[in-house]
Amino acid sequence: MARWQVQEAKTRLSEVIEEAHSGGPQIITRHGAERAVVLSIEDFRALTAHKPGLKEYLLGGPKVDSFEIGPDRDAGREIAL
Repeated sequence: MARWQVQEAKTRLSEVIEEAHSGGPQIITRHGAERAVVLSIEDFRALTAHKPGLKEYLLGGPKVDSFEIGPDRDAGREIAL
């Protein structure tokens, strides 16, 4: 991924956008720290395509309709009182 300083990215915004489209995500830095990423619209749509809600996520898990729990065979242990 290419890195751009904020000032350079502002000056060359068209190039940053074109690079995001053809070369992948472009990282924008400020004072040496990563602050933002410019993505192509295809990458953005792939990331945000379908995110299930919590209810849908939980209901989409493995089905356990035939799950049975047998009796507990552990008799414990004797303790002196």
